[in-house]
Amino acid sequence: MRIFFTGGSGKAGHHVAPYLASRGHQVTNADLTPLGHDDVTDLRVNLTDAGAVYSALAGVPTQDDFDAPRPEPYGGSAYDAVVHFAAVPRPLLASDQATYATNVLAHYNVLEAATALGIRKIVFASSETTYGVCFGRGDRKPLYVPVDEEHPVVPEDSYAMSKVAGEVTARSFHARTGADVYGLRINNVIEPHEYTELFPAFLTDAGLRRRNLFAYIDTRDLGQLTLRCLETDGLGYEVFNVANADMSVAATTSEIIDRFYGGVEVRRPMGRDETFYCIDKARRLLGYEPQHSWRDVLPDPGL
Repeated sequence: MRIFFTGGSGKAGHHVAPYLASRGHQVTNADLTPLGHDDVTDLRVNLTDAGAVYSALAGVPTQDDFDAPRPEPYGGSAYDAVVHFAAVPRPLLASDQATYATNVLAHYNVLEAATALGIRKIVFASSETTYGVCFGRGDRKPLYVPVDEEHPVVPEDSYAMSKVAGEVTARSFHARTGADVYGLRINNVIEPHEYTELFPAFLTDAGLRRRNLFAYIDTRDLGQLTLRCLETDGLGYEVFNVANADMSVAATTSEIIDRFYGGVEVRRPMGRDETFYCIDKARRLLGYEPQHSWRDVLPDPGL
């Protein structure tokens, strides 16, 4: 598969793009900063420039493609799929207006160009922040736990607003074209080295993880889920929570409920260490099964 991957130089992308390449796919990283990975082709693209996005997607992926036949119909794209991860990744990196405008415009440009050029598979990064807890002012709680994809998405911050707008835009492009467009509500991205750097504090003070619903996603499992999206056809428009199977804290689910979620509806029985960021849908529709945990690296002080 030939994959046009935006944001492959970011925290998540610089793991996921090479992972997809390691699985035999040709991956082009469309970013302002090159990734510099031997197995990934770098292409400098300003995604807020609609013409630049269209030109990049209409171009040839690699030098070897100059010898390949033209795509049919001529004027289409040589790419088979788009994975759109590029964004201003959180608040406080730019002004609220710039964060919202950059993310919404880049997202629209990528989806418009991809669907106009006949690409039938688009996977895009949405966010845990859409549920309004992560960057909400004060002590925000979900309406119920575990939080699934049916939970309302009414955030207050500009970053999460841009992600909700992106989901609405994606649904509309699916309605226009019938292409498969899958959104990933990605939880807090954790690189393998961060287990020893960050998690000792999390295991001591569970309150540090309240805004992330006590969840996380290992970059390696994010790669697996992205690949499962690319390999799964025919779902139309869908959004998926993306997290690991366990929590990022040593406290048990019952302890978290007692301490942080008093008065919050608990919709079903939960396992001792089960994530409050429900991944049942990804398991059911994509065959996703997380393979990694902080417990592979650190001892669980609760055991």
